[in-house]
Amino acid sequence: MAHTLRPYLDAIRHTLNVALCLRSYPSQVVERQNRPEIEFGDTPAVVPRPLCITRDENERCLIEPSVNSVRVSIKVRQSDETERMLCRKFARFFTQRAEHFVILRRKPMEGFDISFLITNTHLEDMQKDKIVDFIIEFMEDIDKEIKDMKIALNTRLRAAATAYMSQFAAARAS
Repeated sequence: MAHTLRPYLDAIRHTLNVALCLRSYPSQVVERQNRPEIEFGDTPAVVPRPLCITRDENERCLIEPSVNSVRVSIKVRQSDETERMLCRKFARFFTQRAEHFVILRRKPMEGFDISFLITNTHLEDMQKDKIVDFIIEFMEDIDKEIKDMKIALNTRLRAAATAYMSQFAAARAS
């Protein structure tokens, strides 16, 4: 798994480094406002085609660049219903705390689990390399955390089932 994950994350890292060359761009529609073009799409000329980097059919990353903002949407691998439930809960946990994660969007894009919005003002306050490192590390950790939570959940379920079934075994023996 680590052999296929590294090239996928490297491709995302290189694409983000290129896409995060942002600058201030005042809105062409609303006077004296500087709003993310990728969110509003007021000027289609400054929004190039989005880039989708896919590891497999269940795991992908969509990078949508524009002149003053980049939206990064992540679809986490979910192989069964337990992982889908854990991913939904995990994503909900983060989106409820989006004010603590400045670049995290409250609502992910359709078909994705988590979305980030990075604007030129974020790059004025934070270092580009640190933002890219955060997103890559987040992608590495979320998959690992979901797998760890699934193992812990299965262990707890097995212990509960064993305790429940042992009551019947004790009642049958007497």
